[in-house]
Amino acid sequence: MFSLRRWCLLALSLAGVLSVDAKSSTGDSVLVVVDPAQQDSYSIFFNGLKDQGYELTFRSPKVEKPVIIEDNVSNFAHVILLAPEARNLGKDITPQSIVELLSLKTNVVVALPTKQSPLHALAAEFSLILPPPGSPLISYSPKRDTPSTLIPISVEDHSSPVLTKHIRPVWFSGIPQALGNNPLLIPILRAPAESFASEVAVTSGSAEALVDAAEKGGEGLWAGSSLSAVTGFQATNGARITFVGGAEVFSDELAQKEAEQYVQSGNIDFVKEVAAWTFQENLVLRIEKVEHHLVNGTEPKETYTINDNVEFSTYISKWNPAKGEWQPYSGLKDLQLEFTMLDPFVRTALPPVKGAPGKYSTSFRVPDRHGVFKFVINHKRKGWSFLESSTTVPVVPPRHDGYPRFLSAAWPYYAGAISTSVAFFLFSTIWLAGEARDSKKGKAAKSE
Repeated sequence: MFSLRRWCLLALSLAGVLSVDAKSSTGDSVLVVVDPAQQDSYSIFFNGLKDQGYELTFRSPKVEKPVIIEDNVSNFAHVILLAPEARNLGKDITPQSIVELLSLKTNVVVALPTKQSPLHALAAEFSLILPPPGSPLISYSPKRDTPSTLIPISVEDHSSPVLTKHIRPVWFSGIPQALGNNPLLIPILRAPAESFASEVAVTSGSAEALVDAAEKGGEGLWAGSSLSAVTGFQATNGARITFVGGAEVFSDELAQKEAEQYVQSGNIDFVKEVAAWTFQENLVLRIEKVEHHLVNGTEPKETYTINDNVEFSTYISKWNPAKGEWQPYSGLKDLQLEFTMLDPFVRTALPPVKGAPGKYSTSFRVPDRHGVFKFVINHKRKGWSFLESSTTVPVVPPRHDGYPRFLSAAWPYYAGAISTSVAFFLFSTIWLAGEARDSKKGKAAKSE
């Protein structure tokens, strides 16, 4: 039986969540795969999505309609798999089909089961390493009256780029994930430093249980904040998938549970942030257009000449979920431009332009090398959608009339050529004059 104070806290939290009518940048249709018997257990989460404008379609794990992919086209913008205990998820829900969903730019939320499931193979596709089946995350700190597998995880501000606001401690129950070397993985919720996952069924905080787990070696003991309880993955095409170690994070029970006395848990805010990132509401950028021309010019050139001074500009927008529109964004401080031919010949910062929202511009001198070059933007930061742009331009040597008439550095050569010519002219004149005098003397001698 909840106290009046607890209900007030829950009402205020729900009011804050439902007051924002957010929109996804990729669509509002959502397929939820959930056991009908468990659907009411996630009513706060589902109602929050509906109030934000999402159109939810519910489907039982064993039912194969509505079809997710039809004629190589996804019928939904987002998919939520909240059936971790289901043995069969339908023929169209396999690790291969979920990977195909990402290739079709469909976003996915996956609740991982504790027991062995095809979803374990799916996690391996994304460089996530899961503990052996039946190895939940366990922690005995802080002391509490809840089971050791139900853990309050504190969320530090800016601990993940996905979480954009302060979140109170989150109740978690499920399995952790060890992160592979894939740079596209994004840890969203780290496991506590004192937590561990073990094959041993631990019911108390005895040291013997921990020792038994450690003696198994290898996968026998998973521990520490190197583990992740919730992990995101962003594909190169912008699609996002989030692996949640347990479906209980989305449940009404943990949403209504106090993290501390008279302090509401952060589960409602947390799952809202996870859904907002996965459904591409937050941290979504795109390049509107690019421009390039000579410095002090306005029109782009089909070809550039070596040593030309070129100005390059790009316009970037960020998705505003509250207004449901793209807006100019000048908040990037580490954007770079590369002028490349196989390897970058020029790499320079691309700073925002003051007084021009969303515009980034820089100028540089074209290298003294002709060939086919590219203006390349390749901005990849964890949590943010990737910015990629490539514009090809040829660089040619100057035309025959494009070179300067005289070069100041070549005056020694000019002087050498001129002095040689003058000396040759004088030598020829003296030589010819000498021959003329000799011929006159010879004629005079014969006449005598």
